[in-house]
Amino acid sequence: MNFFDSESESLQFTLFNNYQHSLSSLPSFISNPNEYYCGSAFMIKLPQIHIGKLSLLLAILVWLGLLFVNLVRLVGILNEMDSGIAIEFTWILQILYFITVYSFYKYSINKSTQSDFLNLIWRGASTGIFAVSVYLIIGFFYTSLGESKLAGDPFLKTFFYHVRFGLMTIFLISSSLLWQHLILYQKTKRVVKQWQAYEIALLIAMFLVFFDREAYEYSFYFGMVLLGILAVILSTNLKWIPYLTFKEKWKSLLFLAIIILSISYILWYTISVDMEYEYYPANLMGNLFLISLFWFILVYAVLSFLVTLFNLPTSSVFEQKLTEAINFQRLSQSIQPEENEEQVLDILMDSCMSAAYADAAWLAMKSDEFPEGYFQERFIDRKTREEISVLIESQKAIQDWESEKRPDNLSPINLRIAHSKYESILLVPLVINKSVIGKIVLCKEVRDGFNKEMLNIISTFGRQACIAVENHRLLNQAILNERYQEELKIAQRVQKSLLPTQLDHNEYFDICAFSNAADEVGGDYYDTYKLDENRYVLIIGDVSGKGTSAAFHMSQMKGIFQSLIQLNLSPSEFMIKANSALSKCLERNHFITASIFIINTAKQTICHSRAGHVPTLIHKKKLNKSEYLEIDGLGLGILRNMQYENHVVERTFTYRPGDVLVLFTDGIVEAKNNKSNQFGYERVRTLLEVYNELNPQEIQTKIIDSLHDFVGRDRLIDDDYSIMVVKFTEHNKAS
Repeated sequence: MNFFDSESESLQFTLFNNYQHSLSSLPSFISNPNEYYCGSAFMIKLPQIHIGKLSLLLAILVWLGLLFVNLVRLVGILNEMDSGIAIEFTWILQILYFITVYSFYKYSINKSTQSDFLNLIWRGASTGIFAVSVYLIIGFFYTSLGESKLAGDPFLKTFFYHVRFGLMTIFLISSSLLWQHLILYQKTKRVVKQWQAYEIALLIAMFLVFFDREAYEYSFYFGMVLLGILAVILSTNLKWIPYLTFKEKWKSLLFLAIIILSISYILWYTISVDMEYEYYPANLMGNLFLISLFWFILVYAVLSFLVTLFNLPTSSVFEQKLTEAINFQRLSQSIQPEENEEQVLDILMDSCMSAAYADAAWLAMKSDEFPEGYFQERFIDRKTREEISVLIESQKAIQDWESEKRPDNLSPINLRIAHSKYESILLVPLVINKSVIGKIVLCKEVRDGFNKEMLNIISTFGRQACIAVENHRLLNQAILNERYQEELKIAQRVQKSLLPTQLDHNEYFDICAFSNAADEVGGDYYDTYKLDENRYVLIIGDVSGKGTSAAFHMSQMKGIFQSLIQLNLSPSEFMIKANSALSKCLERNHFITASIFIINTAKQTICHSRAGHVPTLIHKKKLNKSEYLEIDGLGLGILRNMQYENHVVERTFTYRPGDVLVLFTDGIVEAKNNKSNQFGYERVRTLLEVYNELNPQEIQTKIIDSLHDFVGRDRLIDDDYSIMVVKFTEHNKAS
């Protein structure tokens, strides 16, 4: 019995355990290859070892060994004699080559912590270009040989076969590790576990060749399906794409296209050329490990390409609107709503946890309002908080951080801790008037869970919250002073400029609109957009709450509307995409209701979808009757996942000349008089039935005047209210 036949099972088990041990210990060893810690008191100095160079050297040696073994086996095949080298030895060398190449690129990519998304994708594209170039050179070489004897030499073909195998392996493994960094960009515990499961499955796939003996049996197909499903699941993690600018998206499309073309060419060459030659001593290409990597890299590259391409048309618009929103935010920082410190800090905690995907957090501060100290905790108990605090205070970096003489220079600090549950900590200082009033501690269960973008966003939240707290304290000292009033007037002018001064329409319908804020600024929004000569979009929305916060979210809604509507979406598609966009920027305790209409004057149809907004009133001239459009819908930002699509309804109905459409917000129907009675839906319907023969401006004036008469001319309406009136005219009006 052959040696490898008798001991293959024990050899596989040993290699599997050794490889698992090397993977589990690799990150900590790479982070400091010259030191190995035993307990907390002893440290053993090891000789200088360069992991990257060592792995590269071993990979070259293993490849040469694999080439030599298969050339010897080829001699035996050509001379019809036993070479004395079992096929299992080839599989072992192949697996060792996979492991050494994986170790080299794992170290090389981890060392490049400064790499951004484009650099990572370019590394994969450049590797693909190099591999394809070598493939083409080899093909050109054989073409130049023509029908010569050298062209059919089996040893030369075997040598180039191994060259192609080596390059293909390098390209696949390096690209898969680059994809890992993109997938784990904003990693959560669930995504980390998914990637670990995929790595374990790939490891098992390496050894499958010992069992199926080159025959594609059930185990091979089962493994291929399992790895394919895991690859598709991982490929849905594309959170890095929104952080690309318009220019970067174009570059990433080019690099991803190069990767797709490279892997497609290599796959085509492997199937159409390498499989035809019968004298290869071992089928190195038909390996489940390599086939799975082909699928994973191709699927992730294609999905990344498509998602980036589909986001490209709105990138420039979103960047422009983002700049407008940031400017508005800077302005609104000095006009915070009338909230106390506890409410502001509560909003800050929720915002920071949402931005960083933190698993737990707490806030600690002292102030005149909380002389004994104030703590807010999220998903963490007091005992765990105190344990983590001890671990944090024991680190020298924190001691230096806390002893900083100029608090204005303090910035968030990222830490690793040796805790049983949490491994990543982010400390965010709260600084007011050059003094530290507190700190926020964010905790994550994964190592290195906070990236640069998270730090920037959380720093902005922290600074804005500190400004909010300071503004609150200043407002307690001098309420409604002259400067504050002036800034509110500026904000009011800014918000009014966000509403359209002219409403898009053609000769087949007239339209007018009006909006009034309960405070200096509000959260009601309306807009129109001309799709073409016959199709016009109308939208009306209402942000939950009122004041500055609602006004800021109203500006976000305007940017999203102006961006998405240019994509020529249906009302239901608009609601789905708007919900996805707003879910990323709305605070957890905010949502937006909206109604959107697409009027087609050529077909005399109205396509309508509603997101939790008050029903729209329509008057049918032919029936001389007014009624509310009953259509279901859920507010934007309430449900922040794919299930929202199940709550979106779209309906199309016809209209006739003389029909009237009245859109309004809940501030009108919920307005109360001195007896706490609401204006109500029925009053609006009755007013429309009485005044439907008037033009839109007159109908609007009648409704608003009736509203103020009901509430009382000397009383203010306590909520924002808006109204839009549309009246369809005869087709021959223009003549």
